[in-house]
Amino acid sequence: MPHLTIEYSDNLPGFDPRAALTHVNQMLDASGLFQEIDIKSRIIACSVFQVGLADSGRGFIHARIAIMPGRTDQQKADLTQAVLHALRQQLPTLADVHVQISVELYELDAASYAKDSLVGGVSIGH
Repeated sequence: MPHLTIEYSDNLPGFDPRAALTHVNQMLDASGLFQEIDIKSRIIACSVFQVGLADSGRGFIHARIAIMPGRTDQQKADLTQAVLHALRQQLPTLADVHVQISVELYELDAASYAKDSLVGGVSIGH
């Protein structure tokens, strides 16, 4: 854990999704809350989207972080703020686009979450 999914509108000129993903992964690793190998992330461009009722001039970046239970409310709040800050750092100044950046964090149900790790096709456990 965590699983990180970032969605963004594809109308953000100068936004580099690979650099943003790497930057956020580095921040997650530096948080000390997770093992580096357990950070799983993906970033998805949305070409069909709408923010409010406007046809253009608006965009978004939204991150979802799924974690196992066990962190304090303060750790979770610090984590969402750190991801928000990391994404903000990766967004160039865009004069023509009103961009909303948001982060949500949710806890997975430990009783129903299943995971296995494989090396060379052989399970090495969790």
